[in-house]
Amino acid sequence: MSFAESHTPASRASAAEAVLNSLPHTVVVVGPDGRIADANVAAESFFEASVTMLRRHYLRDFVPFGSPLLALVEQVRARGAAVNEYKVDLGTPRLPGDRIVDLHVAPVPERAGHVVVMLQERTIADKMDRQLTHRGAARSVIALAAMLAHEIKNPLSGIRGAAQLLEQSADDDDRTLTRLICDEADRIVKLVDRMEVFADERPVEREPVNIHAVLEHVKRLAQSGFARHIRFIEEYDPSLPPVLANRDQLVQVFLNLVKNATESIGHDANDGEIQLTTAFRPGVRLSLPGSKARVSLPMEFCIKDNGPGVPADLMPHLFDPFVTTKPTGSGLGLALVAKIVGDHGGIIECESQPRRTVFRVLMPKFTGYGAEPGGGT
Repeated sequence: MSFAESHTPASRASAAEAVLNSLPHTVVVVGPDGRIADANVAAESFFEASVTMLRRHYLRDFVPFGSPLLALVEQVRARGAAVNEYKVDLGTPRLPGDRIVDLHVAPVPERAGHVVVMLQERTIADKMDRQLTHRGAARSVIALAAMLAHEIKNPLSGIRGAAQLLEQSADDDDRTLTRLICDEADRIVKLVDRMEVFADERPVEREPVNIHAVLEHVKRLAQSGFARHIRFIEEYDPSLPPVLANRDQLVQVFLNLVKNATESIGHDANDGEIQLTTAFRPGVRLSLPGSKARVSLPMEFCIKDNGPGVPADLMPHLFDPFVTTKPTGSGLGLALVAKIVGDHGGIIECESQPRRTVFRVLMPKFTGYGAEPGGGT
């Protein structure tokens, strides 16, 4: 017996609706007059409006003026054939920030004049691509760090020793110069020491870690020192399972992110605000390089600040080594953060605009000892 024979039209419609709502991509049906006729659950989330509210509006009410999407809908309606468009920005005051999507528009044969639109957000796909780039950059730093440690630290030791010998017989003016040589040699050694962290490939000890305990510890450290003038807001999901991680390394990651947020806000700001959030976001899966395995990354941890934002030209290279906006920065902090998160099987991404910068860490949950973190879920 076929599906059609064994199900009534009502049950088939209900099953189709269930399938539509299970899709992670936004799907809307647009009527002949341009009004939204139907939408799935993902569309409610994307447009931040209920289906009932969406049905009261035209599609043009939710997209930028003159958006290519509106032209595509008319084109599909006129030709009766499907059309695709890639990397279209649907960001509007109603939908703040960059909303880059791939558009798939097709006619609905059973309903004259109706068109179905599917929006596939580029954010997750781009995150995966950039994260692989970040890991490649980290591997380059590993090789560079090993070379620097061997080739630079030994000559620096000799330079510093010679300067100390000269200092013993130098007058006051020359002693200032020999002290400068020693100080600069020490600064370079500290930089090389920081880079040697990248070359440490030893496995780290991991255990189930409560991320909220980590964030609370980071907040206390920040408020007792560099972030005394910052107001912290916490939005935690108390039902989150633990992550399989090294607690000290997670503290290092989030302390670095909070410190960067504080420096971005500045010491003179009287309304500085950092928001710490945790959430469970099922559906994000990462394909491991060289393997068919796909790891689920449902644990989302965010550090948000209301600083001026990251310069647009810096965004594509934010996690690369030696990239920084700080006059005295080394540009290794975020590169090290990306390496630690990557070593834990996660990804990190940044979204930034004035007064709203978000560093988002996605990680696998703890599924039990002896199991791959996040695997198969």
